[in-house]
Amino acid sequence: MTALNDLTALQASIAESVLGQDQVIRQMLIGLLANGHLLLESLPGLAKTRTVKALARHLDAKMSRIQFTPDLLPSDITGAEVLHQVDGQNQIRFQPGPLFGNLILADEINRAPAKVQAALLEAMEERQITVAGASHPLPELFIVVATQNPIEQEGTYPLPEAQMDRFLMKVLLDYPSAENESQVLRLLREEEQHAATAATQGFSLAPEVIFAARKEVSAIQVSPAIDRYLIDLINATRHPGDYDADLARWISLGASPRGGIGLDRAARADAWLQGQTFVTPDNVRTVAHPVLRHRLQLSYDAVADGVSADQVLDRLLDKVAIPA
Repeated sequence: MTALNDLTALQASIAESVLGQDQVIRQMLIGLLANGHLLLESLPGLAKTRTVKALARHLDAKMSRIQFTPDLLPSDITGAEVLHQVDGQNQIRFQPGPLFGNLILADEINRAPAKVQAALLEAMEERQITVAGASHPLPELFIVVATQNPIEQEGTYPLPEAQMDRFLMKVLLDYPSAENESQVLRLLREEEQHAATAATQGFSLAPEVIFAARKEVSAIQVSPAIDRYLIDLINATRHPGDYDADLARWISLGASPRGGIGLDRAARADAWLQGQTFVTPDNVRTVAHPVLRHRLQLSYDAVADGVSADQVLDRLLDKVAIPA
């Protein structure tokens, strides 16, 4: 099987466990292929954790779940130096924490205090952690999938813009349709009846397949016209008045250069998943919302008008010219 066939099979297997969230699953695979981190946001009970666990179950990789709480310490996630006795001699050795995994589920990340968020920030960006002046590299396959609840503010520490920018995509989960919700009930009943054998079902994808797929994604062609389109979209978030008066009122801060890099990587991953050898404007438009929605800082006027980041992006995509 080719890497594309393997990833397609992975997507289908996850969809069997998480019903009605096909777009979310696809965006998670794009993040995996683009070697970026993901932020999942939804109301409680919409299968954020289940989706991540379903991905981990089909990967031959180590998953670590970290439940973020206000009393969490940086050493609780990074690890710490611990005193050991070896042949009667006292030695201080580094004891790795749960961040030393391949797929990190950062559950309710906005409940962690600033120091813990800062420790996670280094791991996400530098792919290493520093303890007592020594740097420790993280595994080659390393992706953070964080979850947060947008409605509960008590006891939370909202993520600063600098950390939000480190996530490749912000993925939103919505309520399933009535038909899918009925299928969910039947699925859970079946899982209760076959709990003993459920863990052994399905296939496991080796990390080498992911690395091979990433090489193929990096070889996807991007024309100069697409490059200009990417840059035009990013510049439109920074200078919205050049395109539309309403956009100028709604956007107070646009996307950083990291947003353009993320848009390029995600568009190439989307093109690869569709079996293409080059990026089209449709690939860029497909990933624009999850890549850019958390990088825009909306103005008070936008909040007062009840305008969301996705609505701003809809208007922006309408105004920026698509290359022929």
